[in-house]
Amino acid sequence: MQLLKSLLFNFFLYFGIVLVFLIALPTLFLPVKLTLMFGKFLGHYVIFLVKFFLNTKIEIKGIDNIPKDKKYFIASAHQSMFETFALQAIINYPVFILKKELLKIPIFGLYLKKINSIAIIRNTTTKDNLSFFERVAKIVKDYKRPLLIFPQGTRVKVDEIAPFKKGVGRIYEALNISCVPIALNSGAVWPKQGILKYPGKITISLLKPISPGLKRDEFIKVLEKNIYNEIKNIS
Repeated sequence: MQLLKSLLFNFFLYFGIVLVFLIALPTLFLPVKLTLMFGKFLGHYVIFLVKFFLNTKIEIKGIDNIPKDKKYFIASAHQSMFETFALQAIINYPVFILKKELLKIPIFGLYLKKINSIAIIRNTTTKDNLSFFERVAKIVKDYKRPLLIFPQGTRVKVDEIAPFKKGVGRIYEALNISCVPIALNSGAVWPKQGILKYPGKITISLLKPISPGLKRDEFIKVLEKNIYNEIKNIS
């Protein structure tokens, strides 16, 4: 039964994504706000599929921790494809930092470029990487959209404690704005690998902002501690 539910979920997930991408094609030549609206719709659509096919509850905690009158960026745990969609339904049109390889995916890459996603090539020094933090600072300055980064660098298992990439510390230092950490347990329902998905409860917990002013390494330690402690509490 769970295999059937998982197969139905996967079918409607990818069918819906392809359909939305095709319908939204004209927005690639229109103001970016229209493209972002389709992204937010996909976020709500994925949340619906998880609830309907996987019999999973979704709990969102700490939404009031999002600053309302000042700039901030978000550092989120990453366990599943779920949060790449769902966070667009929760957060006001985030700017993603992502692997450059994602921009090469047909059609999908065009949308990522359209919504001003910022790509980085990991573990190498390139001309683009050298100007990376300048581009991040410019987008944060020019747009009323929060930056969203997954500091683990890739999806990890729900009980895996992976060290955060040092880049999140450099972003914190360069931007000099608050960071809102996000803890979640999506990997328990929608694992990184495999076809099967499982019923349960996904909790997305937005934690209290970390104010600017800490040293880079100290910030990373605080961020890791806050996120991993919360994951233990909600898992």
